[in-house]
Order: sequence, then C-alpha cells, then structure tokens
Amino acid sequence: MSILSRLSFSSLALVNDPFEWAYGLEELGFTGWEIVSEGRQTLTDETMKKVANILETTSLQLSLHLPFSDLNLASLNPYIWQETIRQQMEYLGRAASFIKIAVVHPGHLSPLGTQLPDMAWANNIKGIKKLCEFADDFGVMVCIENMVNQKYVFGKDAAEIEGMVETIGCDNLGITFDIGHANTNNMVDEFLSLKQKISHVHAHDNHGETDEHLPVGDGIIDWNKVIKGLSNFKGRVVLESRNVDEGEKGLKYLHKIWNST
Repeated sequence: MSILSRLSFSSLALVNDPFEWAYGLEELGFTGWEIVSEGRQTLTDETMKKVANILETTSLQLSLHLPFSDLNLASLNPYIWQETIRQQMEYLGRAASFIKIAVVHPGHLSPLGTQLPDMAWANNIKGIKKLCEFADDFGVMVCIENMVNQKYVFGKDAAEIEGMVETIGCDNLGITFDIGHANTNNMVDEFLSLKQKISHVHAHDNHGETDEHLPVGDGIIDWNKVIKGLSNFKGRVVLESRNVDEGEKGLKYLHKIWNST
C-alpha cells in the first residue's frame, strides 16, 4: 500500500462549513481528514453530530489536531498551563472513539519563560506527558509537531524534538514531521533521519523562510527526496492547505512525482 493511499486533508483557514465540504474529499482522492479543533471545527456537542454523520456516510479516516491558539504547554502561569491541559484533554476525549492520532504543538516561551527557560521546558515536558497518559487510556497516540522558525517556540530543531520524545518516554508518543516547518529551519534531512520515530506527517510547501503553507510543489522543497526518505513510512500524510483546491493541487503533484520515481 503506497503513501498515495494514505493522504489526508486538513485546513484551518476555511471560512465555510468544513463539515459540508468534507463529504467531497474522497472524490478528490483523499482518504482521510484531520480535524483542527479550533474555530468552526471545534468539537462541540453540535459538531460532534456532524462528525458522526461523516463517519457513517464516508470511509474517511480521521485524525485530530489539538487546539493551540492562546494556549501554551510551557506556560509558567499555572492557570494558563492547567487550562491548556484541560482543553486538550477535553477534545482528545471527545474524539478518542474515532481517531488513532492526536497532534500537539509543543509550548513556547512567554516573556517570563524567556527568563526561566528551564522551568518552561519542564512544564512543556510535564504537560505532554500528562496528555500521553490520558490518551493511553483510549489507545490514542500523541504526536509532537516540529515547529516553524520563530524565536521563542520549542521544537524547531530535530534534536530538540527527539529529546522531548526520549525524555517523556511514553510508548504512545511519536513525532508529527511537519515538512514545511522543517524547511523553514533547514532541517528536512535531520528530521528524515528520525523516521523511526515519525508516526504522522504534515505536508505543505514554502520558500524556506516563512510558513507560507503553499500547495505541495509550489515552493522549494525537494519532494522526490522527501518521498524517498519516507519510503518505509506506514502512517498518514496530511496535506495542510489553505483551501480544498490547493489541497487537490498538492495531491495531484504527489501522484505525479510518485509515478515518475
């Protein structure tokens, strides 16, 4: 089974009802959808009914991106830290019956955190471990996503992400390899060297400086090299796109280069 049969779609930027356009993903060639539990996709009582209908009427495999806006697993404010954990556990628990993977962003340094980075790092480790222990009760794997090139975020560096996984030491903890983010840090090769720890992949393109989220093939990433580097990868590749049309464009590009290699 090739990687082309394990392509999912995800987008946070869509302003229309995502629970309507999700029904058309299979026709485009996607076999999965990653829900981002923010904005219109937040897993509320109402949207959970829509998710249930999608599960009943399609064959899409769903994964979950835990919320991240205004949250911080490395916060030194105990109320913010506790609320981050509470929200992420809540949505993971809501989705646990229909997902195998939950993606989480590592924390970042607040103004106080820049003065006490070791304490912020410790909170980040503690928070992710709590999520893993909670997720383990449901048989869900937590996957830490490597981050974009911004000054105060944890997880930009491959060695740092690997260190998080090894320090936490939970069997249900893996890496979400975000190829676009890695490219902004000139770290694609370094992350490919960690492929034994990669459980999930996010794919989008850029020109190496900012997180443009271009369709796969519209930036400077060497996708032939990436596909070869992930040759034995058995998980899902999620095309994180600004809209469905750009997701379809990236999907067609991956089909083209896969068939030419």
